[in-house]
Amino acid sequence: MNLTLRIWRQEGPDAPGRFHTFDAPDVSEDMSFLELLDIINERLISEGGVPIEFDHDCREGICGTCSLMINGRAHGHERATTTCQLHMRKFADGDVITVEPFRAKAFGVVRDLVVDRSSFDRIIEAGGYISVNTGAAGDANLTPVPKEASDTSFDAAACIGCGACVAACPNSAAQLFTSAKLAHLNLIPQGQPQRWERTEAMVETMEQYFGSCTNHGECTEACPKEISLDFIAFMNRDYVKAKIKNRKLAGQS
Repeated sequence: MNLTLRIWRQEGPDAPGRFHTFDAPDVSEDMSFLELLDIINERLISEGGVPIEFDHDCREGICGTCSLMINGRAHGHERATTTCQLHMRKFADGDVITVEPFRAKAFGVVRDLVVDRSSFDRIIEAGGYISVNTGAAGDANLTPVPKEASDTSFDAAACIGCGACVAACPNSAAQLFTSAKLAHLNLIPQGQPQRWERTEAMVETMEQYFGSCTNHGECTEACPKEISLDFIAFMNRDYVKAKIKNRKLAGQS
């Protein structure tokens, strides 16, 4: 295939940016989108140019770092697919493809296609953990966990923190990310002792950086792991409870 790419270039957070056009001839349909960017960068380097900066790591759809807007959609047009797993056979010969970084106030552009997602780290630091003494693991059946609860917790834990939900949301809200990180702990017995303080701390940290959820549903449509909107409902319920819960009775079911 012969493709044309319009790629956002920006030298730094405070520098003006603009689209640069690159021709991409003889593109194999078996390439991933990141492999296409690799080839363009190899050509730039051989010509003495500055390569395009973009985030990547595992290239297996697990780490969540390959976050790009492709033709105006987070991770591109293929549903439940990360950028690194998007293959060029999903495009047609002669296509013009626009590539830009995720657009959200909380995700400032670092350079080119790289954005600063440390705001997600602040949310996790606020309560996305269980404070227990480490050491020998307990017996496998020591803490009974209902299968429905463990399955749903696992579904929430599938969130890779890529930020597609924020990029797709008209309000740049992070409720889907935050609710997933809350649910995978709040739904299981091991997460109950800190459930209320965790919810309160993570939600209020989120609101320092991101906009409000207005139930557009674009977040779950863009999510490469198809995280359910149900988790936002669970989070909202727990946040209200956290504000009125008597902490002295937190040990009671």
